[in-house]
Amino acid sequence: MSFPILSSILLAPVAALVLILLTPGRFETLIKWIALAAAAVTLILSIQLCLKFDPANTGFQFTERVEWVKSYGIHYSNAVDGLNVWMILLTAIVIFCGILVSWTVTYRVKDFFANMLFLVSGVFGVFMTTNLFFFFLFYEIAVIPMYLLIVIWGSTNKQYAAMKLTLYLLLGSALMFAGFLYMYSLPGSHTFDLIQIKQNVQFSEQVQNILFLGLFLGFGVLAACFPFHVWSPDGHVAAPTAASMLHAGVLMKLGAYGILRVAVYLLPEGARHWADLVAWLSLCNIVYGALVATQQKDLKFIIGYSSVSHMGIVLLGIATLTPTGVNGAVFQMFSHGLMTALFFACVGHIYDGCHTRQLHELGGLSKQAPMISAFFIIAGLCGLGLPGMGSFVAELLVTIAALHTYPVIGVISITALLVTAYYILTAIQKAFYGPVGEKSSHLHDIGFIQFIPRMILVGCLVYFGVFPQVFIHWISATTS
Repeated sequence: MSFPILSSILLAPVAALVLILLTPGRFETLIKWIALAAAAVTLILSIQLCLKFDPANTGFQFTERVEWVKSYGIHYSNAVDGLNVWMILLTAIVIFCGILVSWTVTYRVKDFFANMLFLVSGVFGVFMTTNLFFFFLFYEIAVIPMYLLIVIWGSTNKQYAAMKLTLYLLLGSALMFAGFLYMYSLPGSHTFDLIQIKQNVQFSEQVQNILFLGLFLGFGVLAACFPFHVWSPDGHVAAPTAASMLHAGVLMKLGAYGILRVAVYLLPEGARHWADLVAWLSLCNIVYGALVATQQKDLKFIIGYSSVSHMGIVLLGIATLTPTGVNGAVFQMFSHGLMTALFFACVGHIYDGCHTRQLHELGGLSKQAPMISAFFIIAGLCGLGLPGMGSFVAELLVTIAALHTYPVIGVISITALLVTAYYILTAIQKAFYGPVGEKSSHLHDIGFIQFIPRMILVGCLVYFGVFPQVFIHWISATTS
């Protein structure tokens, strides 16, 4: 029997969670090292998974299956293909960097790292399971700890933001699970196994049209699809630094991944029927998010609305229903996850030192903290699509596909990218240059431990920006 690498990735944070719960709260340093060790294990195993992955194989690989409730088609089953192998790696990178960034946490340390590990175990589960029942279960596990992380360790109207985020995401999960139950009830189905449903169930065109719309709306809530995006910026702003990194870097990707893995995979005719609607909604994301970001004065709100805009690029790539567009969408999910994690890692340090994120209260940060400033600027350059960064290739692929499929939407989306450059460069100019603000004078630069996670994120962004063929080659067979 081959080594169960997927279950090992999933169970590493669960095992660490149990150890942390058994560790007395006064051993704060030990708790942090347990969390870091688990994150390191998931990162090493995820890299090993990618290295062993065969990009020429269009089917599922590293399949694991354990019968659970056989009579109802509920099985613990994991597998990867070109679509989710990179999402697992993204999650491992972000949680490892998030644990390091959280090394300075001093309030309720045990509870904080326990919730972080619980959350990330749910994310790993969603990305690797091929059973819709477990998909829903892991999805709920990924949502609930975020509420606690925001309410207990958050800031800026945290109770409102946490409740708003949770209610919206639970609404999305209700629509999603209703779709799963309907598929289970169809003749020839009576299983939650994704692969068996694909092989055995014949969906009529009308059923596909109705079912796809419901699933798209359910997953679209988590993907911050317009007009269900309103929970996202508030959640970004209120969450503590590491939770913001996971929220923007990984959680938002669960929605887009669900659209591809479940809705498009099982309901291709429904996807084709609603593709125009998805494309126009994605354009609303791109334009609205960019325009609103230009009016924000809080660094986290700028990044929050920027994420709404960038997720629109992901949805537009999916709406094209072409290999080029979907390649670009998956690439954007990966690069955006790294970029926003870097953004929030930098803003968190700035807020801890200056106790403000308001642009008019900052200024001259590059003089006070040149390293953290450099990392933020690199993330900003990636966000505006600088060549040599991962986002440039992703946006290029989506734009090429959109111009062929939806020429008008493609042209407008290109124009919106100019707005992105405007608000990012404006934020950089106001916060990091000019005279040193009164609150900026209290900021100290990062040390070696805090340097490591930010450098890892920059290294990944640059590597995949310079060598995008590595990523594209590994996902092309699956997306085609």
